[in-house]
Amino acid sequence: MNQLVSIITPNYNASQYIAETIHSVQKQTYKNWELIIVDDCSTDNSVTIIKEFQKKDARIKLIELKENVGPAIVRNEGINIAKGKYLTFIDSDDIWLPEFIEISKKNIMNSDGFVFASYHRFNEALEPKYKDFIVPLKVNYSDILKSNSISCLTAFINIEKLDKLYMPTILYRQDMGLWLKYLKKIDYAIGIQQPLAIYRIRKKSHSRNKFNLIKHQWNFYRNVAELSAWLSVYYLFSWMFYGVRKYYF
Repeated sequence: MNQLVSIITPNYNASQYIAETIHSVQKQTYKNWELIIVDDCSTDNSVTIIKEFQKKDARIKLIELKENVGPAIVRNEGINIAKGKYLTFIDSDDIWLPEFIEISKKNIMNSDGFVFASYHRFNEALEPKYKDFIVPLKVNYSDILKSNSISCLTAFINIEKLDKLYMPTILYRQDMGLWLKYLKKIDYAIGIQQPLAIYRIRKKSHSRNKFNLIKHQWNFYRNVAELSAWLSVYYLFSWMFYGVRKYYF
């Protein structure tokens, strides 16, 4: 069956990259998709670029918010209007390889409704920066608390089976919060070992400041996952260990 895939893209001042991202969606071998781009009050010309794509491709939808609300609410706006059987995400500076949807859709048939894939890690100029991140074969709730190996770039969810759930409205780790919600419903998410996307590592990205993220990670464990102090310490040290290994080994 030719089932609709809903793709959510938050946009904020991504004029330098958004065209490449949209092109990577248009080049997918699987063609039945809707791309929902939610703009968070950009001040550059990225909205103009998106509207040019809209003129030629009716599958692209643009939602322009009236005030800046941050990435969690932006993605939730997209989730809310998604019409597809499947839900996936791509940020406005990342790139999918052409087979991403097709292979993800094939693999999800042998899962509980949630798959994710490996990816290349390039710099802003799309040059290799780190070795490919190869995901585990499967992860459960505890695994994600230790290390969030599910990238928002490659998560692929059957929302007809698992329902629409929404990201917690926090500044960091919104995606991790959503994965945990789904992993309360199922035993495992299944990892695809083949790299199917390009994660662009930008120098000014908030997620690059790991020391700043420690306090947000702690707050996530305490306030979102609602873990005890002792469990929060355990998972925080696990997260730091796996984070160092992810980028330096």
